[in-house]
Amino acid sequence: MKIALIAPAWHDPLWETEKEKSIFPPLNLVTLAALTPPQHEVTILDESLTDLDFNEKYDLVGISAMTALAPRAYEIADGFREKGTRVVLGGMHPSALPEEAAGHADAVVVGEAEGSWQRLLADLENGQLRTFYRQEERPVLEHMVAPRRDLLQRDRYLIPDTVQTTRGCPFACSFCTVSQFFGHEFRFRPVEEVVREVQNLEGEVVAFIDDNIVGNPGYARRLFTELARLPKKIKWFSQGSLNIARDEELLQLAAASGCIGLFIGFESLSPANLQAIGKKVNLIADYQQAIKKLHDHGIAIEGAFVFGLDEDDDGVFERTVKFAQENRLEAAQFGILTPFPGTPLRATLEREGRITNSDWGEYTISKVVFEPKNMSAKTLQEGFNWAWQEFYSLGSISRRLGLTKRHAAILWALNLNIRKRFNHFVEKLRADNLIMPQPSLARQ
Repeated sequence: MKIALIAPAWHDPLWETEKEKSIFPPLNLVTLAALTPPQHEVTILDESLTDLDFNEKYDLVGISAMTALAPRAYEIADGFREKGTRVVLGGMHPSALPEEAAGHADAVVVGEAEGSWQRLLADLENGQLRTFYRQEERPVLEHMVAPRRDLLQRDRYLIPDTVQTTRGCPFACSFCTVSQFFGHEFRFRPVEEVVREVQNLEGEVVAFIDDNIVGNPGYARRLFTELARLPKKIKWFSQGSLNIARDEELLQLAAASGCIGLFIGFESLSPANLQAIGKKVNLIADYQQAIKKLHDHGIAIEGAFVFGLDEDDDGVFERTVKFAQENRLEAAQFGILTPFPGTPLRATLEREGRITNSDWGEYTISKVVFEPKNMSAKTLQEGFNWAWQEFYSLGSISRRLGLTKRHAAILWALNLNIRKRFNHFVEKLRADNLIMPQPSLARQ
């Protein structure tokens, strides 16, 4: 069979990338390609880099989508089905709402694809395609297939080498889809298999796309030890929790193995908010010292913060940005609380009648889709806009980064790229008559 695997493009101006270059390749799709029996021909279509041709003849089109990309995924699916092509949908959103997805597809893969994908292809060949494919047990991560990176246009990605070492997360934050999709328990790939994959990569910069690479300190310790022993030294970054700073040995091993940055979910500066969302691992009293420890080891931090939690008032924006600037975070991602389908947060807000918008295309964490508790939706949107504008102002970038930080050139490029994307976001707001306010909290 001739199979196309498609990654829909972002159409939100804050997250979309230029057509010439994207940031990360779709690791899920090249892994799916590797799970495909060799008699089939597979093409990877990343819509952020290429236009789709609905007249192209395929025996099967597979599309993976998060919630914000679901409307575009459905458009693509409907377009190919109109031409008589069979379509399968999978990923976070179709797994959360399989009945909805089934209205746009011939089949839906619910949850992780290993096992289900192979059964689906065999059923299709035999003319017995079912509507839903589910795993009874979560896949083990031993002997995972090597992703078909040969199918990618490598030179069109800023970070072409991505690797996954674990799945699952025990923290189960109320707003997060990760534990709903991958489960509440960590599963690990054997360290030697991860190291072998890293050794075979072309580049020297690796993104480990784990949701928390230090979630199990024992596993992380073994992994970092072996990465540090590689003859080809790498630089890597990933997502992790702040409690890495409480383990000096683990922190030293991370730095020695090539860690140059971590994406860390601070979420909030309010203990009550952290308690309410289930992020008990975060201790606000430790934030400042933990940040200093990571910086002392040459590890940059991109902090993630959520606005709109129930304890947030209209002063949360200034407090958060001030904290991020004073602690010289190399980057920050500010997000508006978003009740994704399948999460405990959505169930709570539905029960309270506070969801105001179920247009999945607006679920980009940059739009308000619910009624906040201690501020208006307008205040939340304006405060979010201001936080990005202030944190990525040229003065803020200069004060946070200077010229002496390790990897200063890379960090300046990252910040200027984010600034450029945010300015595009502002232009779109103005075009839609949602002009960026200049709130009184924007102080020099």
